[in-house]
Amino acid sequence: MTDLERSSSAGDGRSSNGAELDLHPEPQYPVNDPGHPEHLPRLTDVDEKAADRATRQVATMFGIVPVLAIGFAVVYFAMPRTMYIDFGFLHVNLQHVLLGVTAGMSLLLIGVGAVQWARQLMDDHEMVDYRHSAASDRDDREYVITELQKGTEESKITRRKVLGRSLVGALAAMGIPLVVSFADLGPWPTKKRRAATIETTIWAEGVRLVNDVTYLPIKASDIEIGQLVNGQPENLKDLEGTAFLQAKAKSSIIVVRMDPNTISIPASRQDWQVGGILCYSKICTHVGCPISLWEQQTHHLLCPCHQSTFDLGNSGLVVFGPAARALPQLPITVDGEGYLVARSGFTVPVGPSYFERDSRHDFQEGDS
Repeated sequence: MTDLERSSSAGDGRSSNGAELDLHPEPQYPVNDPGHPEHLPRLTDVDEKAADRATRQVATMFGIVPVLAIGFAVVYFAMPRTMYIDFGFLHVNLQHVLLGVTAGMSLLLIGVGAVQWARQLMDDHEMVDYRHSAASDRDDREYVITELQKGTEESKITRRKVLGRSLVGALAAMGIPLVVSFADLGPWPTKKRRAATIETTIWAEGVRLVNDVTYLPIKASDIEIGQLVNGQPENLKDLEGTAFLQAKAKSSIIVVRMDPNTISIPASRQDWQVGGILCYSKICTHVGCPISLWEQQTHHLLCPCHQSTFDLGNSGLVVFGPAARALPQLPITVDGEGYLVARSGFTVPVGPSYFERDSRHDFQEGDS
């Protein structure tokens, strides 16, 4: 038989000797499908006392969680942070260890309790979940609702209500460590705390204005019309570390001299300047960027971050941009040696706005 004849025979579903070929043979498995094993009931399915015992176990685990959560709060607030404990070669903070133990055990008990609930008390039967398209029609939605109701019944939560109540109590108690942990975000921004921190600077009556690079005092006679000088309070050099950085961030100033005949000085601020020399905060009232882009002709100070523009010839009022408040002005005068000194601290908080900030006493256009 030629190759062409063999090909023709195979294409007809016959072998070379004329016998029919099985084009779709049944698959051959090494072993037969054993099927599903026989379902055996659990002890809790046939023994009500065993079910009650499992219920108590789960409820006890959930019930311990609020105690541990309260313990977390007690450790956080009552235990000194200077106490340490040794674990072999480890020297660790005792408060951190106890915080981890109380929070970790709380989560562990919720997890173990939920697993024990599912293994011992929820209905135990095999089920098949068929795949379906991503779109959900009305029948599918009704099916989901039905399954949820069915799951609720199978969980026995309606019959053994202590399980649901203890679980809700355990989960609610876990909010205690979360809320307590918020304290580590920083001090509580009470009115008294704000007044002592972000709303005050180290400026005070008699503090000299110094150059922010050389720290040399600024003499009024040395400043020319149109000149801008970046400055700091003289007492800044007495601070170190974090205190220095925080004070500098709030106390930075700019000193400018303008022709008194070309600027508008309200009657309430006539003694805040010296011959056209005025002092303003260097911190933009929008989001707190340092600003010093000075336009001599217009007396405008421009913030490079978001283009807020302040008119230093008119009490630092905003003339353009997103800033909502005038630039705070520092009242100044001269001492017996002719050096510029502060009459007082800033009369309003410096820096960007925030929800609790009281802006009622800020200078607004039309004030005198």
